[in-house]
Amino acid sequence: MPSANNKYLLAAAICCFAAALAHLGCIVFGGDWYRFFGAGEQMARMAEQGLWYPTIVTAVIVLVLLVWALYALSGAGIIKRLPLTRLALLLISSIFLLRGVAFVGLMPRFPENSLTFWLVSSAICLLIGSLFAVGCWQQWSVLSNKNA
Repeated sequence: MPSANNKYLLAAAICCFAAALAHLGCIVFGGDWYRFFGAGEQMARMAEQGLWYPTIVTAVIVLVLLVWALYALSGAGIIKRLPLTRLALLLISSIFLLRGVAFVGLMPRFPENSLTFWLVSSAICLLIGSLFAVGCWQQWSVLSNKNA
């Protein structure tokens, strides 16, 4: 079992929990929160009208972020080892990093989102992806050194 001293994976987990909480806030507090976080006027209006679409999309994001946080805690050795932890951490790192750099290609698909949203969310994704990536590297280095 990995040691529980991987600060990078712990930080990644905390970031994922915080992001999940912010998304949950959008569901609970509605349109003003969607606007504040730059999700676009259309999402904000749909939330204010009580339509299910913003809630479902945001709830899925919350669930994904929570699962990813659990995998970070698992990789750090803080909780029980989850299935396919190494593969999951590698994929999570890749998804965050890809999302962080691919925003220019994504922007035309979501014209309602503000430029501020894209820049801030992409920077956050790069940060979290880097935490996952460095945490994976550190964890695998520790395991490799123990097996050598």
